[in-house]
Amino acid sequence: MITATGLSIIKVFLPAIFSFAAGLLFAPAWLNILITNKMWKKRSKNKTIDGREPTTFQRLHHTKETSTPRMGGVVVWATTIVIALVLWVLAQVLPASELLARLDFISRGQTWIPLFVLLLGATVGLIDDYLEVSDAPHLNIQGLSLGKRLLAVAIVAVACGWWFYAKLDVTTLFVPFLGSIYFGPSIILFFVIVMIGTYSGGVIDGIDGLSGGVFTSIFASYGIIALLQNQLNLATMCFVISGALLAFLWFNLPPAKYYMTETGTMALTMCLAVIAFMTDQVFLLPIIAMPLVLTPLSNVIQLSYRKLYGKKLFQITPIHHHFEAIGIPSYQITMKYWIVSFICGLAGIILFLIS
Repeated sequence: MITATGLSIIKVFLPAIFSFAAGLLFAPAWLNILITNKMWKKRSKNKTIDGREPTTFQRLHHTKETSTPRMGGVVVWATTIVIALVLWVLAQVLPASELLARLDFISRGQTWIPLFVLLLGATVGLIDDYLEVSDAPHLNIQGLSLGKRLLAVAIVAVACGWWFYAKLDVTTLFVPFLGSIYFGPSIILFFVIVMIGTYSGGVIDGIDGLSGGVFTSIFASYGIIALLQNQLNLATMCFVISGALLAFLWFNLPPAKYYMTETGTMALTMCLAVIAFMTDQVFLLPIIAMPLVLTPLSNVIQLSYRKLYGKKLFQITPIHHHFEAIGIPSYQITMKYWIVSFICGLAGIILFLIS
């Protein structure tokens, strides 16, 4: 006889196994499509964030940048969406099955918004990726501009923030050790800041295996928090994403057969911001997702240092490329990031429990 606790654990973790298996089956077929259609950059990066020549980046990544397929992130979000829909359909077709009814994690109160945002981010990112790989150099198109991508993120964030405030009546946010703090309508602006800030962390997708491992740890950590809050559908979604990420990672380990790129990072970072609000643990996000915070922060530090002192602090940013430039093997950087991300996730869960 399976206890209620046992059923809850099965509900949360069994779909993650389905997600991993489905992702492993889908990834080779998707990779074949990417290779057949030569879905990689035709020209490598030609400008740094401050408009200079990317000599260090060219030395480190020129060959792989123009020979490795992009859009690998489709494996993550497509697997997540398909698993969610399949389990929902099975629950409708076989309503007498208690197990199938439990495995269905699509719910208006917990997962509609994050699933919708995941799909929106994936779509905008996919458009950007397609423009990046399109063989039309005469058009001089290299993806959507940063301004257009930020505008898309901001629009989604405003809509989500308004929904939380006006429809869900969310006016306070929990701050560790301080309790619930009243934000009122300013929660909409805060939502925009958090989502844009989280999105900026997507630049972590720069070394084989790096982003997949880091995102897996982050979503698993929020999955545990949601489980502890008894938000079982949200917890299930987090672990389904983690399972899909592990399937993606299987083919992204060094040497990577494809990159996640914008369709993956945009979908995941925007969805992550929503999940942080759904669990009311948005102030733990900088801790649980510390690698995502430090990565764009290194860009800001580099630009500020150059402006103040006329020289670079790091050889190249984001900082994981700096570590490459000073001679640390990329696989070591990746694994150390995984370790740090795992520890940050544990720290966030502990802070959740004690605060």
